[in-house]
Amino acid sequence: MRVAVIGAGVIGLSTAQSIYEQYHSTVSQLTIEVYADQFTPLTTSDGAAGLWQPYLHANGNIQEIQWNKETFDYLLSFLNSPESIKMGIFLQSGYNLCTEAAAEPSFKDIVLGFRELTERELQIFPGYNHGWFNTAIMLEGKTYLPWLMDWLHKRGVKFYQRKIKSFKELAETGVDVIMNCTGMRSGELQPDPELKPARGQIVKVDAPWIKHWILTHHMKPEFYDSPYIIPGSRHVTVGGTFQIGNWNNQSESTDHKNIWEGACQLCPSLKHARIIEDWTGLRPTRDKVRLERETIQTGATTVEVIHNYGHGGFGLTIHRGCAQEAARLFGQLVKQKGIGPKAHL
Repeated sequence: MRVAVIGAGVIGLSTAQSIYEQYHSTVSQLTIEVYADQFTPLTTSDGAAGLWQPYLHANGNIQEIQWNKETFDYLLSFLNSPESIKMGIFLQSGYNLCTEAAAEPSFKDIVLGFRELTERELQIFPGYNHGWFNTAIMLEGKTYLPWLMDWLHKRGVKFYQRKIKSFKELAETGVDVIMNCTGMRSGELQPDPELKPARGQIVKVDAPWIKHWILTHHMKPEFYDSPYIIPGSRHVTVGGTFQIGNWNNQSESTDHKNIWEGACQLCPSLKHARIIEDWTGLRPTRDKVRLERETIQTGATTVEVIHNYGHGGFGLTIHRGCAQEAARLFGQLVKQKGIGPKAHL
């Protein structure tokens, strides 16, 4: 059985991994191929700061909360392993700051040491009167994606640098199942009016004295552009843009100025940091992740497609749970097609 994964960000690579883990020993002649026009370090996943945290509230989407938890628990299981440094995983504590009282976030029972901020802590951050402190996981894409690719390479997964323009293009080569993990490009392969870009621009700086992440929330549903500061293993990421409908993937001086001023107001010592680079990416946003099966007729050819996209700004946070679900849907197809297990001699 030939499986083609389109997309080599964290969603595509982790989906390939989950399918291999669950089915390489049971599905006869299983081959997995990954197609993408860009690989690490040029994917959207590479640019992300890497803090495990979903949006504050899941708007009743219980399934996404579960996928987030599965991802956190999966990453946590590697912390006592030497492999964690190769994967880009480490613990990091920090603050969520709100301008007004807010309901407890969806992740409060998933992260470590969750608690409300004290009055003394809030005094450190003028303008914020509510918030929480917790320890979460950092998962840096620029380390994690090469680790995933190496993991897949060692198990015989093939990689092809090529822009796939249609599902038909792969179906006509004899592919049995397509995993659509193309992020913002999904709308090119199949129209999806729910899918919109949410442009994000960040600034990477050298500020080794910053030890805690700080995320701010202005609690107004019509925008999500308040500043944040996230220290990584080498650099600190500062940001605060979430521009829905903006397709511009170039960094803009006006956004840089707003990001920098907001971050320096939040943490004045950043004024002494050395700016390294700006980076801009487009988050693939939807009201909810699209994770479902679809049978597509392309001319005389029928192909099974499993969609796994629309993870917004929390792809690294939810990737493993979604990959496992995509693999479960793949298992349904295998069962329906009556593909038996490998013979054991």
